[in-house]
Amino acid sequence: MPTKILIVTGDAAESLEVLYPYQRLREEGYEVHIAAPAVKKLRFVVHDFEDGFDTYTEKPGYTWPADIAFADVVTEDYEAVVVPGGRAPEYLRNDPEVRRILAAFADADKPIAQICHGPLITAAAGTLEGRRVTAYPALELDMKAAGAHFEDSEAVVDGTLVSARAWPDHSAWMREFLTVLRGKAPLV
Repeated sequence: MPTKILIVTGDAAESLEVLYPYQRLREEGYEVHIAAPAVKKLRFVVHDFEDGFDTYTEKPGYTWPADIAFADVVTEDYEAVVVPGGRAPEYLRNDPEVRRILAAFADADKPIAQICHGPLITAAAGTLEGRRVTAYPALELDMKAAGAHFEDSEAVVDGTLVSARAWPDHSAWMREFLTVLRGKAPLV
């Protein structure tokens, strides 16, 4: 039976933050499923930095099909979870099913990779208290309000929790996550 990894996301997720780990984990040999509020074609976005803007800009990105609805996820079927950023976490954190999923992974000490605004979901699931994390820098106060210790670094590892600031940190993030993943959920 293949080792399965879950990605939890939705519309308005950052394209690179979904598709980079999706492809990288498949390249390693993991079976990767994308979970969303419903099984449908998801519409991602591209966040970029442009001169003259005080924050990132957003443009339409790729589309990609969801494999499974949050309500149908059996967490015991998966060895790890990836939580991409973008705007999706802003509304997904309100979904009790996605909070159930993240709490189950945290309670089982399974690897969790989160990036950018993704930690808004783990915070809503109540899993960041006392943990070391990074996130998109504008979320520093949110992370501290969730009881986490915020570090402005390209990748932060706290046990099985691996976090990164944003897509420019992908290489460090996936390198650290794969190290944790290989130790906790080696390929069969």
